[in-house]
Amino acid sequence: MVDLLTHVLVAYALATSLSIRYAWVSPPLVTVAMMGAVIPDLSRLSLLVAEETVTSLFGIPFAWFGFHTLGGVVVASLVGVVLASKEYRPRVALLLPLGAGTHLVLDALLVKPSGVAAPLWWPLAAHGTPTPGLYLSTDRWPVLVAGGCAASVWGVRYRILGDGDK
Repeated sequence: MVDLLTHVLVAYALATSLSIRYAWVSPPLVTVAMMGAVIPDLSRLSLLVAEETVTSLFGIPFAWFGFHTLGGVVVASLVGVVLASKEYRPRVALLLPLGAGTHLVLDALLVKPSGVAAPLWWPLAAHGTPTPGLYLSTDRWPVLVAGGCAASVWGVRYRILGDGDK
């Protein structure tokens, strides 16, 4: 859970930073970026529904891990764009994958015993890229850093724009 919170806080900090510069990035759209940060972790639905169940239900091969790749993020983001109101589609098309991209970048920095990350960048790279191994997904310090950054960006935005709802 610490890992997911870190991803959401980083997306919040980045989108809120953008909202300081670009007025069209409103608080609801910051939330869209935060929702995008959750897209890759849809792969964890495998804990609730087995891949075999989905395969038999739809009659096509299925793997949950696809959500945790660049290709899966693009497809899920396109679904999110289609579901958005027509007037917000261009903005959602930018912010949803932005949040998901922060998730993939942070996961590329995880410590892996092999020294190689999972194939997060598929279809651009079929194999995992070398990882610097900065932290474990169970470490607590990344969420503290992300929380501090998010609080700082919130404070700066509040100070610059005055009202927290602008």
